[in-house]
Amino acid sequence: MKHIGWIASGAAAVLVAAGAITYAVADGDEPSAKVPAADSADAGFARDMAVHHQQAVEMSYIVRDRTDDEEVRRLAYDIAQTQANQRGMMIGWLDLWGLPKVSSNAPMTWMGMGDMASGEDGSLMPGMATNAEMEKLGKLSGKQAEVFYLQLMTDHHKGGVHMAEGCVAKCTVGVEKKLAQGMVDAQESEIQLMTGMLKERGATTR
Repeated sequence: MKHIGWIASGAAAVLVAAGAITYAVADGDEPSAKVPAADSADAGFARDMAVHHQQAVEMSYIVRDRTDDEEVRRLAYDIAQTQANQRGMMIGWLDLWGLPKVSSNAPMTWMGMGDMASGEDGSLMPGMATNAEMEKLGKLSGKQAEVFYLQLMTDHHKGGVHMAEGCVAKCTVGVEKKLAQGMVDAQESEIQLMTGMLKERGATTR
């Protein structure tokens, strides 16, 4: 499918940019930048988005085992690889800053939305699937698995875009803001792609 080639090339570009950003931070490319505080938007976004991304990676590997559809499998692989790479970067930044990877504050507190997500059944942040939904995905196969994955991932991306936009507005570390904007751009494009893939399968977003 031609759009899979497009999304794959886009994912590759994100990975290249991600590597450059990691190098820049590690190499001290922002010598005048102060280390963010533990309760800053920079630290909060890195912690929360690392958790958010981890579920997307898990979801993507589940569906790869539940369908033979190459279009969905390639999309799932691209999402898993991109988000695993970005997750590693954010955890690396927390290490670089000497900040904890977990917080006693509720998720989204850095956005002033600590009470936004109920945390019900494992859905810790906007867009995250519940434990029951993850279990259901693991039991479906074929077209049913494809549709449910695309619906769950569309919701997941919408929540991720909301969080990334929060970092663009509130974070102070330049490279982190750039990564967040890249997430917004890439995930909005993937939402459009998945909407089309759902339509091809006679389904819609939730």
